[in-house]
Amino acid sequence: MANNPMFNEAAFERAQESARAVQPMTLQGTINKTFCLLFLCVVGAMFTWTNPQISGLAMGISAIGAFALAMVTSFKPSVSAFTAPIYALLEGALLGAISAQYNAQFKGIVFNAVAITFLVFFAMLFIYRTKIIKVSRGLMIGIFSATLAICVLYIGSFILSLFGVSTAYLTSNSPLSIGISVVVCIVAALNFLLDFNFIDEMTSRFAEPKYMEWYAAFSLMVTLIWLYIEILQLLAKSQKR
Repeated sequence: MANNPMFNEAAFERAQESARAVQPMTLQGTINKTFCLLFLCVVGAMFTWTNPQISGLAMGISAIGAFALAMVTSFKPSVSAFTAPIYALLEGALLGAISAQYNAQFKGIVFNAVAITFLVFFAMLFIYRTKIIKVSRGLMIGIFSATLAICVLYIGSFILSLFGVSTAYLTSNSPLSIGISVVVCIVAALNFLLDFNFIDEMTSRFAEPKYMEWYAAFSLMVTLIWLYIEILQLLAKSQKR
């Protein structure tokens, strides 16, 4: 099972049971739709980037809207062709506002973060396609465990911060904080291998409905956005030193 929470085999099996597509889901179709969602994400980002006066309001609305759509999409993949594009626009608006704040402090950091994110994405796609790293069951369990540990760390740190406990180990520019960010970036990048493998298995084993390409693209974009945010934070920590 892929470790991305949006990638779950049950969702694909539900789709298979509900309908048989005349045109089945394909890996290439999923990749194409991923780029389509990324384009919409960029459009949303440009809106808040060029309108900083509404960034605060946009961040709140976008965060709530994106979360709601993510939940709907994950539990009802059949509507992903409609919800995924809207999610991409809202998530883009949120990222645009966040990126603008980082760029105000560190000029050029956003361009570098975007470039590195895409470089890692294509590098992992190349590694997967050429089987430089084979996605074994042991690797899947290892990455899943690491991702779960990161989620627990983030949630636990958030709860601690509510009680006034310092979380400098995540937010400061200390060697420990930077080290944690590097590890998280590596784990996020490795998630791509599991995502590609899971999509590949679904497209080869089952005749999934065509709309599942949108669902898979949405799920893949979750990993991509996660990696971008982590890289952005890592670069910011590095420039503070």
